Amino acid sequence: MGPAPRVADWLLPALIGAVGLAELASMEGLDGRGAAGVLLVLSCALLVLRRRWPLVASTLALLLQVGLPFVGPAYDEAATGLLVVAVGIFALARWIPDLRGLLGLAVVLVALLGGYTFADARDKGLDDIVFVAAITLPPYVMGRIVRRLADYNAVLAREQELVRQAAVRDERDRIARELHDVIAHSLSAMVVQVAAAQELLASDPGRARAVLDRVATTGRTAIGETGRLLHVIRDSDDELGLAPTPGLADLAALVAGLEHGGLSVDLVTGPVPDDLPPAVDLSAYRILREALTNAARYASDQRVRVEVAATPTALVLRASNATEGRVGGRVGAGLGLLGMAERVELLGGTLSHGTTDGRFELVATLPLVREPV
Repeated sequence: MGPAPRVADWLLPALIGAVGLAELASMEGLDGRGAAGVLLVLSCALLVLRRRWPLVASTLALLLQVGLPFVGPAYDEAATGLLVVAVGIFALARWIPDLRGLLGLAVVLVALLGGYTFADARDKGLDDIVFVAAITLPPYVMGRIVRRLADYNAVLAREQELVRQAAVRDERDRIARELHDVIAHSLSAMVVQVAAAQELLASDPGRARAVLDRVATTGRTAIGETGRLLHVIRDSDDELGLAPTPGLADLAALVAGLEHGGLSVDLVTGPVPDDLPPAVDLSAYRILREALTNAARYASDQRVRVEVAATPTALVLRASNATEGRVGGRVGAGLGLLGMAERVELLGGTLSHGTTDGRFELVATLPLVREPV
């Protein structure tokens, strides 16, 4: 059993019914108009249920039309019944997942053969077979094609969702590795600083106190990064990376590499604190790298403007490039933007992006002020 009828399920049968009744009303002097009108209305009412009970409702609607030869000569003149036949046969193919619709079609064809044999007084010939095939086969074939396309689209949508979920997991795993490196660095620094404070404790208590203050600051930073790390599902076989953790200090080298590949980058960098939280520094680099990579792929003029600015409470990243006249109409899958959103969300920031007046703009805001731990 399919879903309950929607408004759209009523529209087509109502339109067919209205046209059919108007057609019958215009046929003055023919017997059977009233009975033909009743059968037409009943057929259209059954077609409303073609998605909910496709086999039963569509077959009954078709059988009512097959019965029209028994009600009078109005059948010979009215053509609207062919629309009911087309919609009913299409429904048998479209809304039934397997080939059971052929059973309903077979029942209708047997009834149609009986009507031609016992109720239709006209001469029969090969042209009748061609006519029946012409009004039954195309709707059924079209219904099966639409069904297959709908099934394919449903599978494609599920696969796309799986790809998106995999991208989220991969990005979270990578963030976890990077945050792990940040925390490991902080803890290593704390160990070294505590050892230095121990040596200075007897000879220079003032310097030892200053060193311990830095240890406390480093510890609070590590605790904050650990809190974010707890929100990330990590891969069980994760390994530490050996390459240095990148940051905004590496942005110039990144831009130079992309410009060597043909991208023109207008980089505007305002004053940025030297003591950025390690996770913010790393994520800012990753976000800008993804934005620049996307611009290299999709910017219509191979130019991109990047702005980096800091307020007392946040680091603001902005990237924009032209999209009008893009060669080939290439469109990305959006997985890079999804990865950026994951990073920004883990840091408690905001991300916005969109196209205005032919330019794509992305703005990421990463907070610098931490919530109390």
